Amino acid sequence: MPGWSEIMNEVQQHKQEDVPAFLLDECIGYLNNIKTLTGRNVIAYYSGWLKNNNPEVSINENDKNAFMNAVIGMDRAKGLDLILHTPGGDIAATEGIVTYLQSLFNSDIRAIIPQISMSAGTMIAISCKEIIMGRQSSLGPIDPQMQGIACQMVIDEFKRAVEEVKNEPASLGLWQTIIGKYPVTFLTSCEDAIHWSEGLAEEWLAKVDPNINIDKIKETFINHNHSYSHSRRISRENCRNAGLKISDLEKNQELQDAVLSLHHCYMILMDNIPALKLVMTPEGRAYIQTKQGR
Repeated sequence: MPGWSEIMNEVQQHKQEDVPAFLLDECIGYLNNIKTLTGRNVIAYYSGWLKNNNPEVSINENDKNAFMNAVIGMDRAKGLDLILHTPGGDIAATEGIVTYLQSLFNSDIRAIIPQISMSAGTMIAISCKEIIMGRQSSLGPIDPQMQGIACQMVIDEFKRAVEEVKNEPASLGLWQTIIGKYPVTFLTSCEDAIHWSEGLAEEWLAKVDPNINIDKIKETFINHNHSYSHSRRISRENCRNAGLKISDLEKNQELQDAVLSLHHCYMILMDNIPALKLVMTPEGRAYIQTKQGR
């Protein structure tokens, strides 16, 4: 299977106006290779988040339409392999997508992570019965964010304010300025978001493995004081050490080659069309979110 350089060499042999169609065909070909190797249904969910900061690159409610389109005609008894490359996104949309797919495929879903699946993308991955990762693959913390700020940081800041004002009343003015930057009910919203994401993670993980050590998972993926940053990458080995059911992509060389060729092809495709998000199947069912619309 070709790597990045080989695909780029093939791209350069085409006229620029023909490149998108060529790459889309190549992606469908690699998806079919993966389907043949696994004997399972395949959906690739790709976001252009590494190249574009448009908010539409994140998981949102519109994505359910993409999955509704993708599953048409699938033999659901064969299960589903979900290839994920996403920064995450809305918790409500994520819950809806996971619930929808699990109901269709009776929870027989595996996640394949070619490179990165962060935040709510990690939540989708941990809801699956198995996560296939390579040495280059990463998941991320699932501590929720509000207005780009980690919810746990907000709660910790409020607690610190209470403690410092209690011990040093003269600091009240400073803390009023700091805390005043948050909208009314912001603290409550942060607390609710943490409880929501923790509750979903616990529910989904318990279905995958009733004996899993939830506290260890929380320490790795939810505790902001452990991860320090919402953008921190959590490696395959750290995911495995936390207790997730991780399989090595390298154990099947043909599958690894097909997955990585697909990944390179998608990344190059994102450079050649104004795509924010792509959801595709081996059968050619495609949902392409562009800056201009779908």
